[in-house]
Amino acid sequence: MDMTDESTLPIRMYRTMRLIRRFEEEVRRLVNANEIAGVAHEYIGQEAVAAGLCAALSGDDILTSTHRGHGHLLARGADVSAMMAELFGRSTGLNRGRGGSMHIADFSLGIYGANGIVAAGAPIAVGAAWARRQLYPDKNAVAVTFFGDGGINQGVLAEAMNMAAIWDLPVIFVCENNQYAVTARITEMSKVPIGQRASSFGMPVVTADGMDPGAVFDAASGVISSARRGEGPQFLECQTYRFVGHQTAEAALRLSYRTDEEIARMRERDPLVTWPARIREEGLMSGQQQDQIDADIELCLAHAIEYARQSPEPLAGSAFDYAYASSDFPGFPAAGWGGRP
Repeated sequence: MDMTDESTLPIRMYRTMRLIRRFEEEVRRLVNANEIAGVAHEYIGQEAVAAGLCAALSGDDILTSTHRGHGHLLARGADVSAMMAELFGRSTGLNRGRGGSMHIADFSLGIYGANGIVAAGAPIAVGAAWARRQLYPDKNAVAVTFFGDGGINQGVLAEAMNMAAIWDLPVIFVCENNQYAVTARITEMSKVPIGQRASSFGMPVVTADGMDPGAVFDAASGVISSARRGEGPQFLECQTYRFVGHQTAEAALRLSYRTDEEIARMRERDPLVTWPARIREEGLMSGQQQDQIDADIELCLAHAIEYARQSPEPLAGSAFDYAYASSDFPGFPAAGWGGRP
């Protein structure tokens, strides 16, 4: 990455990664304190992927996410307070408290949702890319769909890649290969390298260091440019690592599929340590700037948590609101859900 082209980009990517890391750490704390119901799938360790890739997108681009999707939304610019309120299940959340952690979305930013079903965002991205081309043929927007290495064995992903390929759709398939599908290593789950799956559909494959936001940005910029030029779908594998469990309840289960030594070795490549050290050394960010960014993020998160705590819960009578685009379906009450016309 030539970081002299835009001196603010390295700092912005650091800020994005720091925001994601601290957001996830706070979410983990709040889940364990039972302030956020259920579990959450933390993005801790993978921040460089979201920061680097989303920095390469434009305003018209589309994004679909995964059950581990908080980082993607934050990197795309979703409102932090509204995100926190959504995780709290409050009516002020991005989706009125109805999406929660695994189905959070922000259509205003082109984010068509996280998804609790593994790789289910892929066909949504393909459909969105096709629809965008039909409705706005003069625009060259791309659709990005994230999935993990565990999603590579999902049939719907293969179908989505095939459809995108035969229709030459501008879809970027981004595999965040963190090496484990819950507790199983990818080497145990796939006989061939991940990229070989995509190349079988005639799709170009690019691999990036997913612990380096600059490397991800460079790789993403390349595949996005190719898709915008009409060269069809692209496949980007980002090799990364999650430092914590598959989800917040894993620690209580005391699973032992990874060694402490392995985690410690990967922690040496923590992008929240290596990236700021690199850009400080290159004179692109001062220690004072880093301290100010960190302090601003702490204030932002404190406000978001208080906002979520003070926000009202959805009314019981509104439980079916927003479930459908229209309440005028056969067999449903003419007055609509919740007694409203």
